[in-house]
Amino acid sequence: MSNLNTRKATFVTLGKFLSQFSKDGITKDDTVPHNEPFFDAFKMQLERAVEFNGWFTKDSVLFAVNSWTEALTETNIEKWLKPYDITVDKPKTIAVIMAGNIPLVGFHDFLSVLITGHEILIKQSSNDKHLLPILAKYIEAVNPAFKGKITFSDGKLTDFDAVIATGSNNSAKYFDYYFGKHPHIIRQNRNGVAVLTGDETQEELTALGEDVFRYFGLGCRNVAKLYVPENYDFDNLFKALYSYSHLLDNKKYTNNYDYNKAVYLMSLYDLLENGFLMLKEDVSYSSPIATLFYEKYNDLELLKTKLTLEKDQIQVVVSNGNVPNSIPFGQTQKPQLWDYADGVDTIAFLLKQ
Repeated sequence: MSNLNTRKATFVTLGKFLSQFSKDGITKDDTVPHNEPFFDAFKMQLERAVEFNGWFTKDSVLFAVNSWTEALTETNIEKWLKPYDITVDKPKTIAVIMAGNIPLVGFHDFLSVLITGHEILIKQSSNDKHLLPILAKYIEAVNPAFKGKITFSDGKLTDFDAVIATGSNNSAKYFDYYFGKHPHIIRQNRNGVAVLTGDETQEELTALGEDVFRYFGLGCRNVAKLYVPENYDFDNLFKALYSYSHLLDNKKYTNNYDYNKAVYLMSLYDLLENGFLMLKEDVSYSSPIATLFYEKYNDLELLKTKLTLEKDQIQVVVSNGNVPNSIPFGQTQKPQLWDYADGVDTIAFLLKQ
């Protein structure tokens, strides 16, 4: 395969290609390499992704594309890879089983495998199968050394050296049974949590809505659980989140809201709700669509200890700076290249193969 600098440059070029597809508008840039055969083709695949999956709105798909546009810059890629000695003497075939909960959710694994010099065998989710193949063809056009190094499979995976698999807790058991004898990363359910103190501004609480509602809450980095102090006033939170009431325009979201509300009411659970979001007091980390779980705390230091002890169930913590290693409100769906899922360093894993 081509050398590391060439591979880096290929993905920087891909970032320039993706920059034409923004949630603010789709505009063709004739200076982008290999644009003529790929611009209209990718635009068509964007439309197909939206038509095929009711959770993939045009806004959410373009948001995902825009996130990769921002990530795939020379500066970001250099910063990401600087700590590693990326030398792969004998490329291995890495099988990557991708989830389909949000658009292009498997792209980071795709990027990591190829940029380290390995070959990739991809099994996509049926929910997110339109975007990655056309991007793979694009990078093959930019860098012909990638040809023959990228394989998509719909059947049983064979002839691979290591596995990266992402899915639910149930599918993780299946993955471990079938792939446990191979070097592997197996990811399962995690969620984001937010720690509130009651001192948050309306701007911060509105930004929290982005952490909760982006991709309808389907991502592992979405906030699904709130920690609030005793006697927390939820009125300010509901007021700040009201700007997201347009979620009811999506039939799938509305159906889930109505169904979950009916289940909770029949079970006589106490709920707080505002017409499009329910808040339920619950110790679990993973809440259903259109629902946020919350738990009260008396001592912030004890809560920090709890979050540390239960970090294997948490993907990301959001706060206004009161919790170590937390990120600001509104940033959960803008991970950097070095923000690894489940805290497992994918590049380090690949360099051991």
